[in-house]
Amino acid sequence: QTGRSFRRNIAWCWNITPELPKVTIPPKYVIIDGTYIGSWCLLIATDEHHTPLAWQWCSTESQAAWEALLRQIPAPLVVVCDGGSGVRAAIREQWPDTLTQRCIFHVWLNMRTHLTLHPRTPAGQALLEIGKHLRRVTTPDEAIVWMQHLNDWHTVYGHLTRERSYAKRQLPGGMWDSPTGKKWWYTHDRLRKAYSLLAELQRRDHLFTYLKVGGPKTTSRLEGGVNAVIKESLRQHRGMSIEHQKRAAEWNLIERAGLLSTASEMVTEAALTPAPKRRPQFKEPDPGPLLY
Repeated sequence: QTGRSFRRNIAWCWNITPELPKVTIPPKYVIIDGTYIGSWCLLIATDEHHTPLAWQWCSTESQAAWEALLRQIPAPLVVVCDGGSGVRAAIREQWPDTLTQRCIFHVWLNMRTHLTLHPRTPAGQALLEIGKHLRRVTTPDEAIVWMQHLNDWHTVYGHLTRERSYAKRQLPGGMWDSPTGKKWWYTHDRLRKAYSLLAELQRRDHLFTYLKVGGPKTTSRLEGGVNAVIKESLRQHRGMSIEHQKRAAEWNLIERAGLLSTASEMVTEAALTPAPKRRPQFKEPDPGPLLY
């Protein structure tokens, strides 16, 4: 048969919406991350063996979207995430007693964004080295040494994070003649952001959870082992509509979970015989207002 006939005969398969079984036993570790497919974002949660536990479609990684994902899973011991504001708020709301491990690789990426790979000042160069060593911490003793280095840096260069610059004149529209449009700004703003990132994560105890209770310290396996497979599958079958792309991504997760053998159980009567589309009803045209 022709390709068009084949696509018409299997069109009912796109009506099947696959689902993962409900998680009833709290997992020890959960890794969460989001990936964008067209204008949609797919939030995915896996266990430490990279088996998908749940997913959630959304338009953006908002707190409400993350909460919808987390509600599908009983609270685990540890959650590994990239630390966006929406996911942090959702974890506090849904899993208040769960320990958080911030993805070390994303911390390093944020450090590079703030400082670049070639800082010009000695303070920036020293802080970048501290960020590099964060990825090499493998024991509690090394973590203590790392935190001491961060405190030593603040003792020497901490005054730079509080240094301010002031604008000299105010413009007619009310804005000030400054990079931010305000009367004053932090002179070393990027240095301040990089240090604040590390200091805040240390204060929240989100850096070295993997040393205390085990588990992964990055979301790289989820991004490279699940998200990348979905993206490659869609690339090889490019040209699908967004709805077909979503179904294909979901079936990739079902395959990753080892549940393709149960695909026949997901077939419903509604998928086999979908309701016929109603043909548009044409009526007499509205005469509209009288012409002049």
